[in-house]
Amino acid sequence: MPMTSRKRKLISSLSALGAALALTSASFLSQAQDAAPAPVAPVAAGAPAVTMVGELGSVPAPVLGARAWISLDMNSGQVIAAQNIDERIEPASLTKVMAAYLVFEALETKRLTLEQTVHVSENAWRTEGSRMFIKPNTQVSVHDLLQGMIVQSGNDATVALAEAIAGSESAFVALMNEEAERQGLTNTKFTNSPGLPHEEHLTSVRDMATLASNLIQRFPQYLHYYAQKEYTYNNIKQNNRNRLLWADATVDGLKTGHTKSAGYCLIATAKRDGRRILTVLVGAASDSARAENSLKLLNWSFQNFDTVKLYDNDRAMVTARVWEGEAETVGLGSTSPVWVTVPRGKADQVRPVAKYQQPLIAPLNKGNRVGEVSLSLDGHVLRTESLHVLNDVPQAGLIGRLYDKVRLLFE
Repeated sequence: MPMTSRKRKLISSLSALGAALALTSASFLSQAQDAAPAPVAPVAAGAPAVTMVGELGSVPAPVLGARAWISLDMNSGQVIAAQNIDERIEPASLTKVMAAYLVFEALETKRLTLEQTVHVSENAWRTEGSRMFIKPNTQVSVHDLLQGMIVQSGNDATVALAEAIAGSESAFVALMNEEAERQGLTNTKFTNSPGLPHEEHLTSVRDMATLASNLIQRFPQYLHYYAQKEYTYNNIKQNNRNRLLWADATVDGLKTGHTKSAGYCLIATAKRDGRRILTVLVGAASDSARAENSLKLLNWSFQNFDTVKLYDNDRAMVTARVWEGEAETVGLGSTSPVWVTVPRGKADQVRPVAKYQQPLIAPLNKGNRVGEVSLSLDGHVLRTESLHVLNDVPQAGLIGRLYDKVRLLFE
């Protein structure tokens, strides 16, 4: 709306008044200027509902013979498609992904080394289920036990590692549950380290996908264990139970699981042309069914969707007006590159919709979170990202700040 002559005169008068007040109240304003500025607060707004990108594609998700499943694009962090995503299910030996996470963490913090030997207790040796066939009261290296736990899915190896880290399996399980809470795995509770059946030992495919994704991102230096096809210990050769390691050269993990009550389960991951997809499938009827269904889901996810980088972390998504600052505008963007997964061929149709704190009042520091941006396709939100200030904006001088205060009265 055009500014009237009356408004212009009022602004001019108020500006003059502000300058006069500044001269007569210099001491007070000087003290106020020296006070620490209030931090920029996040926008208090509910996040918009996110649509799984698989719902927008022209090729529907395959029909899979499983109780629950999920496909996750790790580059963008988006769930492509899922079934019974938050239903609480028995994880069986998928539990060992959390056990491995804690072992890798102990290695990184130097609480363990790969060459270190671990005492095999009677308790570890007697653990039922799949076995590495370690002998009681012997010393076995962490490197060997990791292969036994990951390649052979040895419950005995898992308990031996748990005792080495925490002193007892029960103490290790407490650490597993603490880590689950830290990662936001709200449907997960562990009662043992290998994944033996228990009515309270439960998770969901969403939680397992989050855990596996975190492990891959944080500990890439240990992923070779998951791609290892076989391991021989105590003159006993055992193959990795993940059939996809033989079926598809792009598959490099991750973990199988099976009990009578859980059915056949598989966390699978493959990397093709720099793009990584992770799938979790539980409750299949057989070993071959979990492999075939997982590969079907991986192929559908790669073939029908693109993942593209929309913004680098130094590129502004939004240019925002700044008040009381030395600059009138500032770029808002993400602190890390922003990737988005879309149906094939639709990357150029993604639109950003920003919501951020208004007015933005200087001083602003690079990295301040001031809002969020939703990336939408055909009106459907695919993902949301926090908006951060990309450059410092110092406060303007006293007259400039007073001038902007008056201008804000008419915004």
